[in-house]
Amino acid sequence: MQPRATVEGMTSSITAAARTLRDDSPKILLRGYGFGERIWKRVRPGARSAPMGLLGDPTIFVRGAEGVELFYDESRIRRHGAMPGIVQETLFGHGSVHSLDGDEHRHRKATFLDVAYEDAQVERLRPLLEHEWQVELDAWGAGGERSAYDAAVGAFGRAVMRWAGLPGTADAKTRWAARLAQIVNGFGVPYSPEYALAWLNRSWSDRHAQHLIEAVRDGDLDPADGTALKEWAWHRDRGGVLLSARLAGIELQNSMRPMIAVARFVAFAAKELHDRPEWRERIAAETADRGTLVDGPLAVAFAQEIRRTAPFVPMLPGRAVADVELDGQTVAAGGRVVLDILGTNTDDASWQHAESFDPERFVGVDDYEALPAFIPHGGADPATGHRCPGEKLAIAGLATAIAALSTPGVTILGEGLDVNRRRLPTKPASGGRVRGTGEGGRCPFHRR
Repeated sequence: MQPRATVEGMTSSITAAARTLRDDSPKILLRGYGFGERIWKRVRPGARSAPMGLLGDPTIFVRGAEGVELFYDESRIRRHGAMPGIVQETLFGHGSVHSLDGDEHRHRKATFLDVAYEDAQVERLRPLLEHEWQVELDAWGAGGERSAYDAAVGAFGRAVMRWAGLPGTADAKTRWAARLAQIVNGFGVPYSPEYALAWLNRSWSDRHAQHLIEAVRDGDLDPADGTALKEWAWHRDRGGVLLSARLAGIELQNSMRPMIAVARFVAFAAKELHDRPEWRERIAAETADRGTLVDGPLAVAFAQEIRRTAPFVPMLPGRAVADVELDGQTVAAGGRVVLDILGTNTDDASWQHAESFDPERFVGVDDYEALPAFIPHGGADPATGHRCPGEKLAIAGLATAIAALSTPGVTILGEGLDVNRRRLPTKPASGGRVRGTGEGGRCPFHRR
């Protein structure tokens, strides 16, 4: 007869294996952002990994600093072929940087860093953000009824397209921004007409971006040096060959669309500002004292806490290139490793009072990339890993929006702020309804 401990160990292994073979893919669609909580119930409290199955493959679900370290280790995990096609093709585009690894990824990523990550590029965007949010404040002051989300789509879209060197009127930019925002809105709901619409908008956007690239190469457009349009039009692969105009157009969109996607965070910011009037007052006072909507330290701290807590990207998949183990769970080479993004950003073991919305935790924190469990835009080094190089742009845009929404000239209405956590991606239902108060919509320092 086998010893009891051996029998129990075998039973535990068999149970873990059985769970691993179970395919959890449908549950992601059914449970949305509650999916991760169900997976973590399979293991002891505080565990760093849990067994699951994804699209027929044995998989481990990981979180926390330990999970981030494993997931971004290219000697053990690769991204190529890991993203489900319904996401890769619709959201990111065929052949985009998100599907690359190794030297090929680093070479393509270098252009993204030049275009979006350098401080000078962020500085170029800031005055454009301020201008476009003032446009939205003026519209609210004149009786406009756009939600915070819709205003953000327009403001971010116009600002980032001017920043990227694109031609066209403000109205044309607003319309394309709405298409790009809809792609983000529809990519995660393949059971919905929104997904079909996302495919149509993806197709239109790919053609339009391709035509812009071709116009630059033909000499019909001459965008400024350093702009995304100029850089992607003349980007060459590691062999010195220009990207196809279609792929260059896809990467042009990948330089702009993440900024427009921040509009979803703006909707969550509207909800949190409505529920926390004391923070609106503090941020409004800061804005008036500084004389600008951009870069207020309190607005930035509030933006960071929004990015930590708001449900957006729930998880990211990778493929194991070698047998990997984390906290007692293993997966063989060829299996999947899935990083729990939301679960890491709100991990009890990584954050004090993780369940509380507290922007104070980010006051005075300048090097947010050094926080291993803060990964709303991915983890690891932006230059060598898959962390989004547009994160600085996103923070600048969200903080500017928060300052605009905190001005005394607007009111955030309370209805429609409920959030459907089963839908991927989600936001407050109304997008955050905003109305002028009669004091005028202009920022306080503009009324002096």
